[in-house]
Amino acid sequence: MSNYNLLAIVGSPSVGKSTIFNRIIGEKKSIIESERGVTRDRIYGDAEWLNRHFKCVDTGGIEVENRPFQEQIRIQAEIAIEEASVILFVVDGQIGLTEDDQLVASLLYKSNKPVVLAVNKIDNKESLNNIYEFYSLGLGEPIPTSGVHGIGIGDILDKVIASFEDIEKEAPYEGISFSLIGRPNVGKSSLYNCLLNENRSIVSSIEGTTRDAIDTHIKRNEQDYYIIDTAGLKKRGKIYEAIDKYAALRSLRAIEKSDVVLLVIDAKEGIQEQDKHVVGYAIEEKKAIIIVVNKYDLIIKDNNTMNEFVKKIRKEFKFLDYAPIVFTSAVTKLRINELFNKIDEVYESYTYKIQTSTLNKIIEEAQVMNETPCFNGGRCKIYYAQQVSTKPLTIALFCNDPEYMHFSYLRYIENQIRDSFCLVGSPINLVLRKRK
Repeated sequence: MSNYNLLAIVGSPSVGKSTIFNRIIGEKKSIIESERGVTRDRIYGDAEWLNRHFKCVDTGGIEVENRPFQEQIRIQAEIAIEEASVILFVVDGQIGLTEDDQLVASLLYKSNKPVVLAVNKIDNKESLNNIYEFYSLGLGEPIPTSGVHGIGIGDILDKVIASFEDIEKEAPYEGISFSLIGRPNVGKSSLYNCLLNENRSIVSSIEGTTRDAIDTHIKRNEQDYYIIDTAGLKKRGKIYEAIDKYAALRSLRAIEKSDVVLLVIDAKEGIQEQDKHVVGYAIEEKKAIIIVVNKYDLIIKDNNTMNEFVKKIRKEFKFLDYAPIVFTSAVTKLRINELFNKIDEVYESYTYKIQTSTLNKIIEEAQVMNETPCFNGGRCKIYYAQQVSTKPLTIALFCNDPEYMHFSYLRYIENQIRDSFCLVGSPINLVLRKRK
């Protein structure tokens, strides 16, 4: 059992999965087009119904015909099915029962997961008769739904949360919790073992609630650390041997439990597109981040090798310019001590508290040096700033109207704050509030 319930939405192409997904999470996150096969990767969102919080994942359409990307889409959907607490199977009430629907149903039979069957595009009373043929799928009572008009969404969610498992909220660790994420075969396991065995004593192993996960408590220089391990996907046939570019799902829970996330990159292979995809979860969760270039012992080096690698990382990860970079080798134990020191430094930034008077002086001087631009018919004026939380460092900016604030000016304010304090590796969350 994981520390959250996950609802996976599956079905054949163009049945309205993304429309229903957007309805459930309350925002237009999935792309909605009439063209078949627009959704390919899994898309995640947070949802709530009757005070039950859960995660929701939209998947690409599964079909019999061998179209482009179909194998990858099916892998994605099978991963979501494997990890889901409950599955929402969406079918098209206008087209009727199809061969693709029967293919999806056959996958769901094997999953042994609770399934809620939604017959979408039932937009009026006349089309209600269209739902009856879907009883033949043997997946329970079909729920008439219209994702476009929001009809039946409440009935779906009532049934979904009734099937959810009871999740006990885990107590936060008293220490620094961190996880290693990255593509397969970048050396996460070797680095994990190296961190455990290098001049430290393992205090205990704490079983997580996710299958096969062990969170290990270690002590180093009187500091408590918790290395958050992550469960691997349960193999069900050879399909799970080919999930190289989709392995980010394994890291999702580990990221949520962590204070600091270590993105591990293979020095020999260099930066891959999937590295950006994997770290995207950590950015969305607003975690402190360190970029770790592992296997540095395997590449031929000269005096400029490290500087050139840093330039490439900064170019490819422009959105992570605040994240420190550490070059390591799990085999030779290169810079392992430095990595622990960097974790300490980043955690200190992640939990840093700024005095309100100092913060307001910085904001005031920033506005004097560079006035806010006119945007949306007005000019934003920041009257007051206050830090409201840590993990991440969150600052509320009280202004005349948040609609007048351009995102580039928020970036400028963030840079001014970073220039005033040594906030290494920690995101800064700026929240605009209208002064009353």
